[in-house]
Amino acid sequence: MLGTIVNTTTIIIGGAFGAIVRTGIGEKYKKVLFNGLGLCCLVLGMNAALPNMAKSEYPVLFILSIAIGGIVGTKLDLAGHIDRWNRKLNERSGKENNSLNGLVTGLLLYCIGTFSIVGPVLSALSPTGGWSLGESANTYLYTNATLDLVTSAVLAASFGWIMLLAAPVLFCWQGMFYAIGYFCGDGMPEPMRTELSIVGGVLIVSSGLGILGIKDCKTVNLLPSLLVPVIFYLIKTLSQTF
Repeated sequence: MLGTIVNTTTIIIGGAFGAIVRTGIGEKYKKVLFNGLGLCCLVLGMNAALPNMAKSEYPVLFILSIAIGGIVGTKLDLAGHIDRWNRKLNERSGKENNSLNGLVTGLLLYCIGTFSIVGPVLSALSPTGGWSLGESANTYLYTNATLDLVTSAVLAASFGWIMLLAAPVLFCWQGMFYAIGYFCGDGMPEPMRTELSIVGGVLIVSSGLGILGIKDCKTVNLLPSLLVPVIFYLIKTLSQTF
């Protein structure tokens, strides 16, 4: 669990640093950071999706996931709710800032990927339960923490203090996988992790396109897509059991 605590702490430290220096950064430099972040989202998303596509048991599952999740998210108007909340925040602050969409982008970057999903499970399965600072089972999480330290600083420099809200969400997310590993062993099937990484990678790419102003894919409406692989493999497991 120490790895998750370290990872959460780095997001708080990086986010606080980015938010503090934000006021001293000129608009043209913020734009450079913003564009750099968009490009990084594209690279990280493709890196999460493409290697896992070769390992997928059902290559069309991610397509179905995006389609079904997009329909559900559009029906629930998730992006519309975020936009309305953004407008209220802008009215209160007197500034134009797409901060909630920035928070969603941050959560995708922090939570989706091998490091943030497999890392807590390996930590829980280690002999010490992942509480040793030198424990090799925490390597994934320490690596993820290093990446998130930089990412959180850049995001907070663009979107402000709201990015600190990602820290407790990440803690709960990784804590869930830690509990799965601790109580159920390696409880998440590898194929499910693969499909989640593919779908998550597509969503990160979608966020990158929006940040760069290339195409607003309404990434928030696509978030339910992450539930489709989980439901699919739960149904598959239950059908095999009975």
